[in-house]
Amino acid sequence: MTAADDPLPDQGRAVLALERRSWAGPGAKERAIREQLGISPVRYYQLLNALIDDRRALEEDPVTVNRLRRVRDARRGRR
Repeated sequence: MTAADDPLPDQGRAVLALERRSWAGPGAKERAIREQLGISPVRYYQLLNALIDDRRALEEDPVTVNRLRRVRDARRGRR
């Protein structure tokens, strides 16, 4: 098994699972990030941005990753 064939780490799966959810109000997502993942929201978004371009994340959850890529591309287009 090569590094390219390594499965997505558990933390990457957990980030994608959290990103799939919808959030009721302000602060709910940030609170869940801290409570469920034990990391800061800043670190969460760093990991999420890396996952958007990770082939393994795309294979794990293509709907979420493609949605995030569209959002990112739309934001880049507005700049």
